[in-house]
Amino acid sequence: MPTPQSHPRHVPLEQAPLAVRELADGRSPHVVAITGPVGSGKSHLARLLSPCILSTDDYLPDYDTLAYEDRDDPRFADHERLIADLASLRAGRTTRIPIWSFLTHSRIGERELTPPDPGGLIVIEGIHALHDTLLPHLDLAIFVEAASAVRWQRWEHLESTGQRGWGVEVAREFFHGVAEPTFARYEETYRTRAHLIVTNHHGVPS
Repeated sequence: MPTPQSHPRHVPLEQAPLAVRELADGRSPHVVAITGPVGSGKSHLARLLSPCILSTDDYLPDYDTLAYEDRDDPRFADHERLIADLASLRAGRTTRIPIWSFLTHSRIGERELTPPDPGGLIVIEGIHALHDTLLPHLDLAIFVEAASAVRWQRWEHLESTGQRGWGVEVAREFFHGVAEPTFARYEETYRTRAHLIVTNHHGVPS
């Protein structure tokens, strides 16, 4: 991955797709990694950039194999499989990737992912998308930031509307007890690796 500038470019979410495409400069396939804390808007930005998305969530371990506080620790993620799947997509092959369920907290199967069209992007999104093991396989690094209160509001909305299946109280405990402190240990490292920092202050639509 190219070395980030000492002062990465900062843009609001609305300008991020154009900024990413300018930095990608038409090279294909180009691997863009999007990191940021829980609820910052990584998945939303990924969908704006490409239909070819690898989510690090799908490479999580089965939660019942780990201590509660280790569930988001990147040391236990299946990065070996993620790297292999990324290489397959970069080579232009339709690739079977895992499906991880937030209902069962485990891997439940696989699905096919089609590589991007010429000039398109392969996007990796997740809280540890800029982790050490993945870094050599990336072309462009993005950090999405948002205030903690705004991020929790987004997650609370997902739970209160049944989109995740955890329930608000279980999600609240995990957000504050696991997700936030785990990401905090890596946040500054990931931020210094970013070529682009995207600010996303949009709350849940009323």
